[in-house]
Amino acid sequence: MQIQQILVSRFEQALKKLGFEDAPVPVAKANRPGFGEYQFNGAMALAKKAKQNPREIAQKILDTVELDDIASNLEVAGPGFINIHLDASWLSQQVTQALAQDNLGVAPSMHKQTVVVDYSAPNLAKEMHVGHLRSTIIGDAVVKCLERLGHKVIRQNHMGDWGTQFGMLLAHLNDKLKQNEVAETALSDLEDFYREAKVRFDEEEGFADIAREYVVKLQGGDEKCLSLWQSFIDISISHSEEVYEKLGVSLGRQDVMGESAYNDDLAPVISDLKAQDIAQEDAGAQVVFLPELADKNGKPAVYIVQKSGGGYLYATTDLAAIRYRSKQLKADRTLIFTDARQALHFKQTEIVARKAGFLGDNESYQHCPFGMMLGKDNKPFKTRTGGTIKLVDLLEEAIERAEALILKRLPDISAASLQETKTKLGIGAVKYADLSKNRTTDYVFDWDSMLSFEGNTAPYIQYAYTRTQSVFRKAGIQETEVNGSIIIEHSDEKALALHLLQFQDALEIVAKEATPHILCAYLYELATLFSRFYENCPILKAEVSAEQKSTRLQLNALMAKTMQTGLEILGIQTMQAM
Repeated sequence: MQIQQILVSRFEQALKKLGFEDAPVPVAKANRPGFGEYQFNGAMALAKKAKQNPREIAQKILDTVELDDIASNLEVAGPGFINIHLDASWLSQQVTQALAQDNLGVAPSMHKQTVVVDYSAPNLAKEMHVGHLRSTIIGDAVVKCLERLGHKVIRQNHMGDWGTQFGMLLAHLNDKLKQNEVAETALSDLEDFYREAKVRFDEEEGFADIAREYVVKLQGGDEKCLSLWQSFIDISISHSEEVYEKLGVSLGRQDVMGESAYNDDLAPVISDLKAQDIAQEDAGAQVVFLPELADKNGKPAVYIVQKSGGGYLYATTDLAAIRYRSKQLKADRTLIFTDARQALHFKQTEIVARKAGFLGDNESYQHCPFGMMLGKDNKPFKTRTGGTIKLVDLLEEAIERAEALILKRLPDISAASLQETKTKLGIGAVKYADLSKNRTTDYVFDWDSMLSFEGNTAPYIQYAYTRTQSVFRKAGIQETEVNGSIIIEHSDEKALALHLLQFQDALEIVAKEATPHILCAYLYELATLFSRFYENCPILKAEVSAEQKSTRLQLNALMAKTMQTGLEILGIQTMQAM
């Protein structure tokens, strides 16, 4: 449910009765103790427009708005704010309803869309490295959030599976196969394979010419080359799938839409751009001049869509992808997750696509840039020797570090429990450390802080969930067996209940702005409020009344379900005990 949306609707009705048609309705969460849970902050603007006293306007609104069933108290404060104190019995009813619903009271979005989400996008000539982490997990969290709100989501893994580098790789693979090596064995380490091929290309006489011949054959549809290429693609995708499985990411082989998928439309894209006088020849190349992005001297930006030799570029492929997603997939909205360095490219691409009619006026095209993962030296995260870190190696190290941490805290843990817990804790720590940061900023990768049980970390959040399960074990009941009346009385009960009922608010922001850190902040505050509730509101002690026990067990149950659901959206697993 959306408390804020309910309040906005009630204030809209009141403003209409007072003659303020189509006036803004600024309802926000109160940010100071004692000022209620929400505030209406529109009286000052209305008073200025109507040339009246803002407190008098606020009082008229307060007298008109119908909130008796929701609020226990409304008051005019300061220059004209209306403080809204929510009624505890109404909150109790909402908690009961949320618990009874599989969706926890999260209603589908009123305006459902078909959303294409382009994320991860590794280059199949190499293994996934740490640079692919952010795109993969941020994109996947946004996808799961959109689906939770009822949107139709189409995942698109725009893998780099085409281009001149494949001539070099296919020539090297062909030589390996001639030596009776099996493709799977030859490509077992993509980094080593790529390095070997690059050395040959740079140093071995005649190899570069052979590699270029393979490019021509591949692009010409030579059957042998296509067969070699397909072997390379299949094995490379398998490498990626292993990483996705370890990361708990929902991308599958069916979501792969590589650059090669658009080959047949590249020439028609150029033809269409030329036919509309959008692209023109310049020094043998086909270019689009963009006065919208002119420099300070008024010189338009240049966007090359075809090289002078007739070759195509990322720009051409991305324009073809836009056209496919718009015309074939019927996308209302497209989200693309790449690092911030590609922001200009996607801005130019959108401008050209709209000029050409590849994108409709009502279609949203959002490049969602993210910052870099940095080491403690504030430089791009690398190995000690300066090399790129394989993503699978990073995840294995996370699991090993989590194991050491667990054994230090629980030396007698069983082997089975250790195996489960170390994976969930290690992978969760890496993902949460990234997702909890605003995606537009760089962040420093720090093992110690991400595996800490204190602060805004995965272990702290996961531990809060295990506490809820501990309560049920001690009570001797299953989570699904909790029932009875809910009577919220204690301030910590009310604070926890209110935050639980604001889950949809967090999801709506993530879906709109593609910012998973908002959900992380919500879960961190939820864990903190639950900790306070856990300490100050005994659940199973003898002196606790039956009504209090019933109320607190149900709050515990809604907390567990909400926390687990939130972590599932982030792709982070929970455990029964830690």
